[in-house]
Amino acid sequence: MSDSDLVKLYSGRILELAADIPHLGRLPGAQASVRKRSPLCGSTVTVDLSMENGRVAAFAQDVKACALGQAAAAVLGHVVLGRSAEELASARDALRAMLKEGGAIPPAPFDGYEVLTPARDYKNRHASILLALEAAAEAAASATHA
Repeated sequence: MSDSDLVKLYSGRILELAADIPHLGRLPGAQASVRKRSPLCGSTVTVDLSMENGRVAAFAQDVKACALGQAAAAVLGHVVLGRSAEELASARDALRAMLKEGGAIPPAPFDGYEVLTPARDYKNRHASILLALEAAAEAAASATHA
């Protein structure tokens, strides 16, 4: 990866998001907690959440990831409250398709993931980007079926 590729990948917007992740920490009394780890880079995200009437009512995330993983967690943190398990699973699938298959940007309210489109070309970064949304989707499904 050249220096100019790195500059493009780690844009100012990505670094801004990484520096301001909503809902950082842990959620005492969460209905579900899911920890995801990327074996390639070692990034980890733990998501705690509680559901009410089929929607995320409380959310926290412990993020130990690269700037791209942090930015992805920030995008999620801005829109996760009020989302259903199905919406989170659909967003996860759309983000995965955007990264791995050149698919469309996830639909609103998850369209903030557009900032991560330059990462499509860096397959070794995909797992870290997907961690927070994968953990949230799994936790929401678990809490919904509990």
